[in-house]
Amino acid sequence: MPITEKNIMNRLYLVSGGLVVLAIAVIVKVVDIQVVKADEYKQLALSKTEKMFTIEPNRGNLYSEDGSLLAASVSKYEIRFDAKTVSENNFQNHVAALSDSLGMMFNRPSSYYRQLFRKARANGNRYALVARNIDYLDFVRIKQFPLFNLGPYKGGFIETHRVVREYPLGQMAARSIGYERVDENGYYTRVGMDGAFGETYLRGKEGKRLKQKIAKGQWKPVGLDNIVEPQDGLDVVSTIDVNIQDIAHHELLAQLERYNADHGCVVVMETETGEIKAISNLGRTSDGKYYEKLNYAIGESHEPGSTFKLMSLVAALEDKVVDTSTVVDTENGRYRIYDGVVKDSRPGGYGKISVAKAFEVSSNTAFAKIINENYKEQPEKFVNRLMNMGLHKKLGLPIIGEGDPVIRYPGEKGWSGISLGWMSHGYEVSLTPMQTLAFYNAIANDGEFVKPRLIKEVRDGSKVVKRFDKQVVNSSICSHETVEKVQQLMKGVVEKDFGTGHKLYSKNFSMAGKTGTCQKNYVTKDPDKLAYISTFSGYFPADNPKYSCIVVIHEPDKSVGYYGADVSGPVFKSMAQKIHAISPMVDEVESDVIEDAKLDENYQQYFAQAQKKFSTVPNVKGMSGMDAVSLLENMGLEVEVHGNGKVKKQSIDQGTDIKRVKKIVLELS
Repeated sequence: MPITEKNIMNRLYLVSGGLVVLAIAVIVKVVDIQVVKADEYKQLALSKTEKMFTIEPNRGNLYSEDGSLLAASVSKYEIRFDAKTVSENNFQNHVAALSDSLGMMFNRPSSYYRQLFRKARANGNRYALVARNIDYLDFVRIKQFPLFNLGPYKGGFIETHRVVREYPLGQMAARSIGYERVDENGYYTRVGMDGAFGETYLRGKEGKRLKQKIAKGQWKPVGLDNIVEPQDGLDVVSTIDVNIQDIAHHELLAQLERYNADHGCVVVMETETGEIKAISNLGRTSDGKYYEKLNYAIGESHEPGSTFKLMSLVAALEDKVVDTSTVVDTENGRYRIYDGVVKDSRPGGYGKISVAKAFEVSSNTAFAKIINENYKEQPEKFVNRLMNMGLHKKLGLPIIGEGDPVIRYPGEKGWSGISLGWMSHGYEVSLTPMQTLAFYNAIANDGEFVKPRLIKEVRDGSKVVKRFDKQVVNSSICSHETVEKVQQLMKGVVEKDFGTGHKLYSKNFSMAGKTGTCQKNYVTKDPDKLAYISTFSGYFPADNPKYSCIVVIHEPDKSVGYYGADVSGPVFKSMAQKIHAISPMVDEVESDVIEDAKLDENYQQYFAQAQKKFSTVPNVKGMSGMDAVSLLENMGLEVEVHGNGKVKKQSIDQGTDIKRVKKIVLELS
């Protein structure tokens, strides 16, 4: 086909039309980018270079009742240098003085810092690391150094900080003090008081800070101020008494080591208020050491053994099926129920004895006979009485992980014809040590059942935001007549020559309680695998009790001893006497407990120091770290601890005027 002028013109129009369409498309896209989607693309660009970072707030502090720190949030600062924002004149005039100041502070040659700054200057480094993990006082000091005191733009000063949680008492009461942690997916792990009160009081609210991406993937803060200021958490004042806690920890530790036991716990509760003054939980590691592995006192539900005889006796007295004077035949120490046989620890039994003596000597056969023969036609009557006293319910503590109590009802899975007899002396039932103690505390408190409590108040600085008073769960778990009877019997356990707790008796100090020795793994046919749980639960003084207490020790070495009176009882007595001695109830208590000489020497050294009023820094070398921290913090000093064990070195010399000291560093070994 010959090319004509008309064909050429058609092709020209087609090309021109295509160019016009392309131009329109380009214009539309430009308008879309610059006008319609301008904000979207701007944000996309900024997201590559700027990002909003979360600022963790200072978590509220957790205090003991006397104001000693149990858990504290501490800001750790990181100092960096922006070499490009500083003018040449400022850099040359101040870099030498800045290097000298940093060298003196961190005990490094001044030349080290001169080289660091000059290298950053030469490379145009906008985020050179100067120091990390420094505390607030050092941060304030560095901020005033030459050049840095000119600020972020003229002086190149950049600071970032993170909040870390510190625990001045170390491992003492670690599980009860606890922690709150969050993983990368936002899931929280909450342990102890720090975890229980985190969301409601301690955590605070996060802030926001804009940062700009610079070289090497680093993020530099933009501007001087935060976009959203973080709000610090509130402080929580617990019921813990650090002196009683220290006693409980050391007494439990010494006995666990003496008996090579698997684990154990101690709880001390103020009788009238339900305030927990001390709670210690220690478990053995593979290398034979002990530390706070789990909160056994709150989380471990197990068969309580003979300490449950108190509950059985209260039920029987309330239902008037027996009285304390009722005579029971212990059947030569063996009482058969169907295919099961209940045995007394004493061969041949105790003969015919009163219910009162059966409790004081802790006769299994007597209690099995009392409960089985009086309730076998109506077993639900016995169980209902236990439930009316609240033994089947959790205490509802704020700490996560409270163990479930087990009180079976007739007809439920696990119930059988022998259940009443076994329940009577603490088998086929299950309670945590805290749940057992709460019941014993109710008896000490003339029948009033108060909820155990770990918190006294919440504060915002010096302002009290919320107070927590005692919470009465049951004003009377049983009649006053029954309370008075079992109180006398619990005194008899210790005071009477034949009582299972008579080894703990002291003419200078009164206690009341009940021993418990429970077999563990009793279904095994291998005697080597049979283990024991040794318990003593009670209160002191026996009249007008101030404190109730429970000591539970699992799997003591059977070759050394395993009865509750031998293993847990001495811990109870030694603790009770030392607590009584530092309480304002009496001036002096003579202790006749045979104790570990080294442990007692450490305690006496700490106690003697704690009673002094210091105007100068004391010598704490040779003291245990926990004792030294408690002593110095009670004097108002900030204490930093490195290592474990006893104090080897202190940063502030003995005799230094305490008014001139804010912080002291202890090295332990």
